[in-house]
Amino acid sequence: MTDATDLMRMYLADPDQPFPPVELADPSGLVAFGGDLSPERLLSAYSAGIFPWYNPGETIHWYCPDPRSILVPTDLRVSKSYRRSVANTDYAVTMDRAFAEVMSNCAAPRDKETGTWIGPDMQAAYQRLHHLGHAHSVEVWRNGDLVGGLYGVACGHSFAGESMFSRARDTSKIALYWLCTQLAAWNFPLIDCQVSSTHLTSLGAIDLPRADYLHLHTQAAARPALPGPWQFEISVPNSPNHLPA
Repeated sequence: MTDATDLMRMYLADPDQPFPPVELADPSGLVAFGGDLSPERLLSAYSAGIFPWYNPGETIHWYCPDPRSILVPTDLRVSKSYRRSVANTDYAVTMDRAFAEVMSNCAAPRDKETGTWIGPDMQAAYQRLHHLGHAHSVEVWRNGDLVGGLYGVACGHSFAGESMFSRARDTSKIALYWLCTQLAAWNFPLIDCQVSSTHLTSLGAIDLPRADYLHLHTQAAARPALPGPWQFEISVPNSPNHLPA
């Protein structure tokens, strides 16, 4: 149980107040609450392996869970059906072409869900990060329509995946495939998946002890950042018939 002393330590009352050590997180991985979503605060969080996770209207909660789910880009598990979806080049894929639209689609409630944790404040905050060159998106297009994608935050050579969406079969997985392929070409050692799920595990994500994740992340984050906007530097499906006008 978190006592009053812990709550005082965890509360970010001042904009310049640093995060508590992640080793002091509670069993759920909660490191701190309060603060804001300014670029400075978000970049400080991501550099330390911390991310915001809360419902709209609530106080901001900051997490660094133990264990931590990661995906090594070269270890993406591609089944035969998955590979067929990628190989069927009836689509085009881009980077950083429609960040706001990708976030909006990720924020839409999923099947049998009524709410979303990606509220207006969070969308505005990550769009600011995108304009500063730190947040990035992958888009999958078909006949000019956005049918799938994902977004996340880069810190040096560590990429934190935030959310993905599909409007057609396997399109979020297609976005992930091309992201992994490009990140591998750029020698990114990990995608931070944050919290484990059955879906991510099926795609090759693994759980690491928090200390092991932080060691890997800290080394990757210390490498020079690739300035945005990003563009694919590998060969990808890009038929103009599928790209938006």
